[in-house]
Amino acid sequence: MTQRLSVVHTTRLTYRGEVLASFNEARMTPVTSRGQLMLRHELGVSPTARIHRYTDYWGTAVEAFDVHMPHHTLTVVSTSVVDTVERWRQAPGVGWADLREPAVTDRWCEYLGTSAVVDAADEDPGRAEVLDALRRAPTPRAAIGLAIEAVRDRIAYTPGVTHVHTSAGEAWAEGQGVCQDFSHTTLSLLRAVGIPARYVSGYIHTEDAEVGVAGLGESHAWVEVWNGGWEPHDPTNGRAVAAAHVVVARGRDYRDVSPLTGIYAGPLSQDPEVVVEVTRLAR
Repeated sequence: MTQRLSVVHTTRLTYRGEVLASFNEARMTPVTSRGQLMLRHELGVSPTARIHRYTDYWGTAVEAFDVHMPHHTLTVVSTSVVDTVERWRQAPGVGWADLREPAVTDRWCEYLGTSAVVDAADEDPGRAEVLDALRRAPTPRAAIGLAIEAVRDRIAYTPGVTHVHTSAGEAWAEGQGVCQDFSHTTLSLLRAVGIPARYVSGYIHTEDAEVGVAGLGESHAWVEVWNGGWEPHDPTNGRAVAAAHVVVARGRDYRDVSPLTGIYAGPLSQDPEVVVEVTRLAR
């Protein structure tokens, strides 16, 4: 069944001295699309800043703000209430020849290319065997399932061994990583065989959460694959993308959807403190 979720995402940056100014962008607003409905959203910033809102090229809501007073700590609190979808629908499916049509390759070219983190899997001998199996699959749908299975077999979920700049090839070779590594590696395999695929960021909770009880949620990442339409897959958990998933942003890779980015004038910062609290609400 669908869920109504309250999501409070708090990020705190502590600097090793006084920061004179900072310029920031937050991508923490849940989307409204295909069944998911964002009911309320508010961004709080300390020190106080005026917030400018716009939608970026990828369709993500962005909240940009500048802080022009000396500060030692920057705290950003995103509070949202969203109705999630019971289960995202499966795409109708296409054949391999359909994926080679210009209408597909031109329309979704940005989700077929490589990047620093979604590298060229077909140039890596370590992924050659998997790619051969994907190309022999009778349909793109079968190849999608094989790619996710291969990633889950290869990579063990292990926090702390990778970072946001780790490439798919590095995570594959290491055999360890977190949700962004599972997603980047899946994207690298699918794009290498001509299946458009994009990165999705958001939050994940549990389908059987008790109403009114706040619990620790997680920032999460998964993928959407074009198979005659966009359909989501969660390679980290091997589960359906459904009522416990909250979609925030979509893009080519993590760099397009990072929850908080910016530049500042001042000393180095410590690692950010991030806490996500999710509460299932009565409807």
